[in-house]
Amino acid sequence: MGLLSVIAAAAAAWIFGAIWYGIMGKQWMVAAGLTEDTINRKNIVAFVGSFLCAILVAGMMRHIFATSAVETVGEGLISGLGLGLFIATPWIATNYLFAQRPAQLILIDGIYATVGCAVIGAVLMLL
Repeated sequence: MGLLSVIAAAAAAWIFGAIWYGIMGKQWMVAAGLTEDTINRKNIVAFVGSFLCAILVAGMMRHIFATSAVETVGEGLISGLGLGLFIATPWIATNYLFAQRPAQLILIDGIYATVGCAVIGAVLMLL
């Protein structure tokens, strides 16, 4: 589990995000209060920034796995799922609740965080 596995895991989660938000894009835009006129699909900062954030998450997950003796793909998948479901998603929910964002936005982004962490966990253990 080195730098290459962290980058590969981040890329896998980032690609999952592209697929997820490709499927959920219209619902996400409504929940986020955006329209085709207000969203900037060419915002390179968002795309690069989200990939850098995925690298940070994957790097920390790698550290957690190494110190917790997570060794198999199944353990990585379940551990990532747990981190997403019980750490990332509640944090997102807390922010959105105070920002008075719709429950649908919490659900869409929470599923992305949960499954994205599971993908990172599995890929980290594959390489």
